[in-house]
Amino acid sequence: MPDRRTQILRAAARLIARRGVRGLRIGELAEEAGVSTALIYYHFTDRAELLRRTLEFINERADRYTAVRDPAVQPLDPRTDLEHALLLELQDTPEVRENSTAWGELRASAVFRPDLREDLARASLAWVNETAELIARARPQNTASANAAAAERLTSLLEGLSVRWLSGSLPLDHARRLLKEAIAVELADATRGSGTASGGTL
Repeated sequence: MPDRRTQILRAAARLIARRGVRGLRIGELAEEAGVSTALIYYHFTDRAELLRRTLEFINERADRYTAVRDPAVQPLDPRTDLEHALLLELQDTPEVRENSTAWGELRASAVFRPDLREDLARASLAWVNETAELIARARPQNTASANAAAAERLTSLLEGLSVRWLSGSLPLDHARRLLKEAIAVELADATRGSGTASGGTL
């Protein structure tokens, strides 16, 4: 049984995925979470903190489901490990659908909410860095800047593919195939992309 704070964050992620950031109302959140509005304000000082903590919750949940390993295919070689981590962001499960949709809503909302930009930039940079580390294991001869640039390209592509899949513009199997092809291109070209990571600039 989740604690009350986690219960609220889980409900906030659901509501953001369904209604967007603007549609997140404290009264509706309390009903969705099965708690009082007073309890929400006890755990979160204001709406801005609630959004920040929900973003953290979404990132932590993504970290958990992308870290899942099938014991039957252990140990993974570096390339398969990279593919595995990124492709788990494109799986047709309620948790991934909700998480990816909520992330997209928060990303879109940051265009109009500068207070979200720093948190999103930090989360994006962490994702780029984690992906760059996986690329470095697959292509140790690459420079750090080349790995970071490749990671930015792959994570940006993944976000775009996810939006197209979730909105019904792209079949999931095709989105996954495109991502695998992009990974193959990045790993085959060790000299391309010597630029540095931008740090998730919006």
